[in-house]
Amino acid sequence: WNLVCDKDLSATVALVLLGVGGLVGNYLFGYIQDGIGRKPAFFIYLFIQCVFGIATAFANDFVTWTIFRIGVGFTVPAILATPYVLAIELVGPRHRTLVTILINIAYSLSLVSLALVVWAIREWRMLALMTTLPFLTLFFHWWFLPESPRWLLAQGRAKEAAKILVHIAKINGRTLPENYILEIIQIDCVKNDERQDYGIKNLFQSPNLRWKTIIITFIWFTNTSVYVGLSYYAPALGGDEYLNFFLAGAVEFPTYLFLWPAMERWGRRWTLCVSMVVGGSACLVTFLVQNDSIVTLGLYCIGKMGISSSFVVLPLMASELYPTVVRGLGMSVSSTMGMLGPVFIPLVNYLGSDMLTLPLIIMGTMLVMGGACSLLLPETLNQHLPQTQQDAEKAGLDCFACCTPPQLNVKIRALHESTYKLRFLEWISQCFIGSL
Repeated sequence: WNLVCDKDLSATVALVLLGVGGLVGNYLFGYIQDGIGRKPAFFIYLFIQCVFGIATAFANDFVTWTIFRIGVGFTVPAILATPYVLAIELVGPRHRTLVTILINIAYSLSLVSLALVVWAIREWRMLALMTTLPFLTLFFHWWFLPESPRWLLAQGRAKEAAKILVHIAKINGRTLPENYILEIIQIDCVKNDERQDYGIKNLFQSPNLRWKTIIITFIWFTNTSVYVGLSYYAPALGGDEYLNFFLAGAVEFPTYLFLWPAMERWGRRWTLCVSMVVGGSACLVTFLVQNDSIVTLGLYCIGKMGISSSFVVLPLMASELYPTVVRGLGMSVSSTMGMLGPVFIPLVNYLGSDMLTLPLIIMGTMLVMGGACSLLLPETLNQHLPQTQQDAEKAGLDCFACCTPPQLNVKIRALHESTYKLRFLEWISQCFIGSL
């Protein structure tokens, strides 16, 4: 469509509108997943994304293409966040770190795979189809994916929750305690009269939850802005843009080797802080070496590793701080405000055409500020997920207190560590065997 010369800003505008679509969609879908459930909400997003994604391949002009991309952007944040919330609610405290790491490894693999697909398929219509049609296979998961028992209990549907728990116990080879299901139903009946409808106002009713929401939202804004900004910025570094994007995804893998033990030993809060400060500092240092493209690329990769690490920790910590009754809504509000970043970040990168390191300096400053704010939040390691707002009030703000995270019993910790080591070795061996 000849988007050059006086039209070279058009592609940037399209990226901005993609972010606006995500901003609106993420807010609406927060209500949907807390209202009708995690499972049906996910498949609604999936349907919308498939329709607009396939339609993109048949656009005949730039305006039509942009409208379809807005439709895709409408679902992008939510279609990532809702399965994450569901996964976190399905496992206990000892498995949350593992689940988070595995989800993010899958995401990083998709980035690396996308670089290879884009390199292999240069025709944009075929590329739109090749990156959308695989999503159709996810509809078959409807028969295998359970609803969140926590959400069902919060909605007063104890019998459905009990049925899922029995099935989970059977798959795990466990037996639920005698009268366990009956106790759940009885407790739910007692609480049923006290049940209420929840909205955004519940996130700001008490000073404790209000400040948690504000701090999480600010950190989410800095994380989303910098992560998307660095991803968009990779081709601007010069050289092979496909290789740069590939490296931007590949540098995320080493972070998981650090994050797994760090989140279990240091806790969520300090891991989040260190990741953001290190990544932000690397971006800021580029100002001193702006004439050396190789060093700038190296610092960019360090910054990308830092923001990738913090982007793993933040959703986990947020899901552990928000209570079940408003967890989907709380994460939706925070990530929606975070989506303001992708709205203006393409403009920041566009300005970087005159000064290569300007976007990195802006994003580095944001990361360091967000890292400092993360120390205000309470530690959530080894804590049970809060179910009600009253549960969430029990953990107050720490106000930079350098406390150690809650510790497990020594024997249980040893069991966890041996389990992690065995799973890691098993994963390595499978990769090695697969390569043969």
